[in-house]
Amino acid sequence: MSKLFIVPTPIGNLEDMTMRAVKVLGEVDFILAEDTRTSGLLLKHYGISKPVVAYHQHNEHKITAKITERILHGEQAALVTDAGTPGISDPGFMLVRACIEQQIPVETLPGATAFVPALVNSGLPCDKFVFEGFLPPKKGRHSRLQFLMNLPYTVVFYESPHRLLKTLDQLAEYFGNDRKVSVSRELTKVYEETVRGTLAGVAAYFRDHVVKGEFVIVVAGQKN
Repeated sequence: MSKLFIVPTPIGNLEDMTMRAVKVLGEVDFILAEDTRTSGLLLKHYGISKPVVAYHQHNEHKITAKITERILHGEQAALVTDAGTPGISDPGFMLVRACIEQQIPVETLPGATAFVPALVNSGLPCDKFVFEGFLPPKKGRHSRLQFLMNLPYTVVFYESPHRLLKTLDQLAEYFGNDRKVSVSRELTKVYEETVRGTLAGVAAYFRDHVVKGEFVIVVAGQKN
């Protein structure tokens, strides 16, 4: 029976693409991509020539049923996003759920995702943690921070460069200036950097440095 493959892609360094991921992308009938241009560069690098269909947050509601219908009619499909594992702060959940409801097999390959190396590299406890992803930009943001501030577990956030300083300042406001934090940017790339310290100190560091790239913020849990 045909199936849906969930295929992680590198978050920066193309050498992090697994041999299995390359094999699967080369064998499926079509590939679903968050950005066809970005994925096109990856596919070209590995010599993969397959039909690519745009699948992102703006059209997933409209085309998910069409995708499952194609798979039910015998086509193999693979889902990729711009970087990392589909479904982790990227499109993917809706399609996986629809396939499960249609009894379509789903096979998820292991591979790159940004929060795991950032968490392990932070030096903070990672036996138990909360992955928060992106905070709500406006509505619900403050109530979410109030909930997270008292958790005894390490908390992991994703953040974009234009919101980094605002988020660090708010985390310091809610969690306390002295709460330990590790901020990683441009993971696996040439200018990869991890800055560790207190929330106040790390916020001050990034005020004095150019803020570029995608960020993972790892905050220590509340000590009892």
